[in-house]
Amino acid sequence: MSKQHQIFFVAVYVFLIKGDEILLLKRKNTGFEDGNYSVVAGHMDGNESVKEAAIREAKEEAGITITETDLEVTGVMHRCFDEERIDFFLATKKWQGEIKNQEPKKCAELKWFNVNNLPTNFIPYVRKAWENYQQNIWFEDLTEYNHMAENQPPSG
Repeated sequence: MSKQHQIFFVAVYVFLIKGDEILLLKRKNTGFEDGNYSVVAGHMDGNESVKEAAIREAKEEAGITITETDLEVTGVMHRCFDEERIDFFLATKKWQGEIKNQEPKKCAELKWFNVNNLPTNFIPYVRKAWENYQQNIWFEDLTEYNHMAENQPPSG
């Protein structure tokens, strides 16, 4: 009898931090969470490390260069909804280049927010990962995650 293995979607998310601010991007035309804020992020392409994927996404989306030594893996999240996902969260306070929107067809804006005044339409599981980072919580299992909040129309 052959055993079928679960396929997981794997993504990286990068917290770009400047003082008491975090860079958020407003999604558009993607079919997922459009109108809501997230961070620089994307799926792993394969044959790359978690840090390599984060570096690639930062270059593709924000036009900046980050070195592996300047990235810290801050957390892992296991989520289930329509499919099962594994998310890696990384943080950095150091990069080279000027941040600019490299994907205007998929990103309405890149904007700095004070960490104590985040927008209400910040994607809930990414907000949870940010809160975990601030509390030094490294792992989150959201197998019971309720996406109802994600499907609400964006506010703000």
